[in-house]
Amino acid sequence: MESNTMAKEMAVRHHLLPGSPRRRTAHNLSSSSLRKSSDASLLHKVPCAALRSLLANLNDVLLTTRLFLLFPAVLLAIAATYLHFGQVWVFVLSLIGLVPLAERLSFLTEQIAFYTGPTVGGLLNATFGNVTEVIIALLALREGKIEVVKCSLLGSILSNLLLVLGTSLFLAGIANLRAHQPYDTKQAHVNTALLMLAVLCHSLPLMLRYAVTSGDHAIVSGDAALHLSRACSILMLIAYLAYLFFQLNTHRQLFEPQQVEDDDDDDLVIAQDDEPVLGFSSAMIWLALMTLLTALLSGYVVSTIEAASESWELSVSFISIILLPIVGNAAEHAGAVIFALKNKMDITLGVSLGSATQISMFVVPVSVIVAWTMGIPMDLDFNLLETGSLFLAILVTAFTLQEGESHYLKGLILVLCYAVISVCFFVIRRRSAVCRKHY
Repeated sequence: MESNTMAKEMAVRHHLLPGSPRRRTAHNLSSSSLRKSSDASLLHKVPCAALRSLLANLNDVLLTTRLFLLFPAVLLAIAATYLHFGQVWVFVLSLIGLVPLAERLSFLTEQIAFYTGPTVGGLLNATFGNVTEVIIALLALREGKIEVVKCSLLGSILSNLLLVLGTSLFLAGIANLRAHQPYDTKQAHVNTALLMLAVLCHSLPLMLRYAVTSGDHAIVSGDAALHLSRACSILMLIAYLAYLFFQLNTHRQLFEPQQVEDDDDDDLVIAQDDEPVLGFSSAMIWLALMTLLTALLSGYVVSTIEAASESWELSVSFISIILLPIVGNAAEHAGAVIFALKNKMDITLGVSLGSATQISMFVVPVSVIVAWTMGIPMDLDFNLLETGSLFLAILVTAFTLQEGESHYLKGLILVLCYAVISVCFFVIRRRSAVCRKHY
């Protein structure tokens, strides 16, 4: 593993030290808000250079996050599995362990972006921005749990649009009660347009099913909704690629978050930190390790979700739509709220709307296509209640953000909308059986 000196020398060769332009995305800045400086003075007293370099590397990866106290949950989840502590314990510990792992994945992809350039770095961020949701979806597909896939992805979208954005706007409005809270509506308009395209692709298979059932239309094949979903998924991926080109190339100025400076907290890693702390090879090794641990814990979550549902007397849909996204995206959500409190609303919008767009336009269609290759009949028909909730959430969010200025009442409305949807899924007790029968 390379030392910090080698990392900086590598950055010089790539013209990436402070003073050279490097675009920080909203996700990067949000994750940076959870990082802190660590005291490495004791490392200089280690006599062996190799050991000192190794300890410095461990320090940079494990101790420079405010969530480092949650790392023991990763080991406890693994131990609970092999020592047979009970599936509910495994489920809870795995969810907690995913919180710091998700934040560290964002940190490591940002480190790699120092050496790959802004375009590849942006693609890495787009790929690993919601890697937890992707892994959970793929593992659930492998076990044939289509309900978990659909509900967890739907819950991530709803959580970002209503809970994260609503909490951020509400707390920002309270903290900056007499201050002007502007944001650029251009980014919001782009994301909400893509979200409307996504909900259209979700609605068409649903409407086709009801149209055929009512006798209004006839179809040639009984798998018409499945074929329609796969075609829509391909078109959604094309639209997402166009969105990435739009964001990273032709109109990147629309997605440039404002510069962040904070003199009140010396420990906060601010946006101007443009020095890598890890070498390229070291970052790649850590990225592979963290991804492996994320996949391991995600597998525990998928395999124990039914046990948690029975133990807590909650439906699988409620756990998948409400609990999984809240815990799995806790680090990203906390970063969005922190920047909202600092009245950096463009960053908050970039995090919440960007994540919702990425899940709806990338993760969902990829899940459908992967299921297609696995011979699993997953479609975009998320059923009436789920699709209606998604459509209304996008509609409320779009109307809330159309003015270009925030206040606490907007945030309160979004949070209350999320609470209403949560109560709706909470009262559904027999949803699991219905879903299994339907699929």
